[in-house]
Amino acid sequence: MDLTFDSICTFPLASDLFTLALHTSSPVVALGLASGHVQLQRLPSLPSSPSLKAKAKAPSTNGRGTIETVWRTRRHRGSCRSLVFSADGDYLFTAGTDGILKVASTDTGEVTAKIAVPSDPSGAPDSPTLLHTLSPQTLLLATDSSALHLFDLRSDSSFTNPRPQQTHHPHYDFVSSLAPLAPSDTSTSGYCRQWLSTGGSTIAITDIRKGVVYESDDFEEELLSSAILGGAESGKIIAGGEKGFLRMWDGSIKGVMHGEEKRLYVRKGECLDVVCPVPQEVVEDDMVAVGLGDGTVSFARTGKRRGVISHVRHHELEGVSALGFDPDGRLITGGGNTVKVWEKNTESSDGEASLIDDDQEESDEIKDEDGLVSQANGHEASESSDEEKPKRKKRKRNKAKGRNNNNHILAFNGLD
Repeated sequence: MDLTFDSICTFPLASDLFTLALHTSSPVVALGLASGHVQLQRLPSLPSSPSLKAKAKAPSTNGRGTIETVWRTRRHRGSCRSLVFSADGDYLFTAGTDGILKVASTDTGEVTAKIAVPSDPSGAPDSPTLLHTLSPQTLLLATDSSALHLFDLRSDSSFTNPRPQQTHHPHYDFVSSLAPLAPSDTSTSGYCRQWLSTGGSTIAITDIRKGVVYESDDFEEELLSSAILGGAESGKIIAGGEKGFLRMWDGSIKGVMHGEEKRLYVRKGECLDVVCPVPQEVVEDDMVAVGLGDGTVSFARTGKRRGVISHVRHHELEGVSALGFDPDGRLITGGGNTVKVWEKNTESSDGEASLIDDDQEESDEIKDEDGLVSQANGHEASESSDEEKPKRKKRKRNKAKGRNNNNHILAFNGLD
């Protein structure tokens, strides 16, 4: 079965995109920019969308209307390196190169809490690399120094303590990706307690109670992305790197520790910057979407007849820095100063295919909202204009060219 997507909307950004996060129950996407701005976009809902039922105030449409900017603000002095929604979606965590971790209301964008990112062992500022909500009570924060901090959260997603409850160093280099392992069948909470991470040229597994429980050997290539398909015992672990192929292990944790590694070439010599599972609602096969450094997104089947079956082009010059699927099954891709929305093509298509059998060998804007809140708390607002080029795998600190665009409501292509 081929899987193809059609681009239904392209909207430009005022600065290069560093990261994006998708709401779990509403067609909402949060964008973190190299300029330090954070903005929340709402997509039109489909008539039968579960997100429409979850948010009664969302307008009922046929899924083809306008993309609304709910709010936009200069959230950080430097780049917004990472952002993630809380487990219930009511709050948005953001972390920037200004060394501040902030919590804001998803609906209004107003900051409700903020703490400093812990310094590195020498006492110098330590920029964040990624955020992940492990459960309603736990937030993970990774930094440039290879630290992985665990913060305890209250019911309103504020911090119980400004200092992390735990800190681990699962890799010698910064954590480039993180994927939670599914909870075991005996779990009473229903939330995961272990996660897989990539950093430098290694893979690690960390337990919320035991700490780092596994560190792999050196894979002799920089690992950039990871994903997990399936359950705790029978799942598949996938990692992508700078050489252009996916590494895969069956059997979840036991597989990556003791199992046989399988490989799937996506594009030889091209960086696989992001890997995301394709939801079962979109396609029944075990598949992943892979964002490449050359600006394409490849769709790969990971089962017995594994292989790349199709591609789409996000950008001609910029790599894909982030991607994901919204609750309605639409693909969202980001890279450079562009975000695109894609819809599954339900018509039959020949597409591109390169399948491999297992027995074959592979060769409304908030004006400086933080300034207003900071004044109330005795802090200064930011006026810095420096931007960091969002090229995480090499950690380049180039300044991005400024781009001005004030559009806040954007229509899908070819639609009224």
